[in-house]
Amino acid sequence: MNLRHKYIAVEGAIGAGKTSLAQLLAERAKARLVLERLEENPFLPRFYEDRTKYAFQSQLFFLLNRYGQQRELLQQDLFYDCVICDYLFAKDRIFAYLNLDEDELVLYERIYDFLDEAIPKPDLVLYLQTSTDVLMERIRRRSRDYERNIPEEYVRDLNERYNSFFFHYSQTPVLVVNTDNVDFINHESDLMDLMEQIRQMKGGREYFVLNRRR
Repeated sequence: MNLRHKYIAVEGAIGAGKTSLAQLLAERAKARLVLERLEENPFLPRFYEDRTKYAFQSQLFFLLNRYGQQRELLQQDLFYDCVICDYLFAKDRIFAYLNLDEDELVLYERIYDFLDEAIPKPDLVLYLQTSTDVLMERIRRRSRDYERNIPEEYVRDLNERYNSFFFHYSQTPVLVVNTDNVDFINHESDLMDLMEQIRQMKGGREYFVLNRRR
């Protein structure tokens, strides 16, 4: 199915299901899939053990790694009509403002502003809005070593910041998808309904309303 968008970014807090949905959409639309390379960040496991000590190193690594991936999109493979990415570059600032101190933020902002000018912007952002309780359940279920000790307070704070960020975000069209009561993996109709709304969306902000067929 042609999604009628050249570049789609899928976003949401930890455990929202960004990667799973991006993979499903790319498979159905025969799109090029770009995944964030979390495992390449050597500071991430240490960050979750001591956020104050390793926040700046982890943040800069992610920022530069994401920048490198986004620059590659400028040389998009001509065999693909669509690119689907499981993150939005601009969301990097959510984590920065959550984890960095004032002096670190000054330096971070100078680097971010310089890099942001040189990367492509998506045609559409899918924001996976999810309750904190569901996020924690999914984090525990997937049981990644470096995520096992993430405090619920941190996830709650992060989730609130995601909601605030995308409430004010206006750089590109946004489709807000509440994922608490949908199952894109096990219910084909959920995925097809979402893909149809993506195809029909032309701009602004819309909300995915489940129309599960029985």
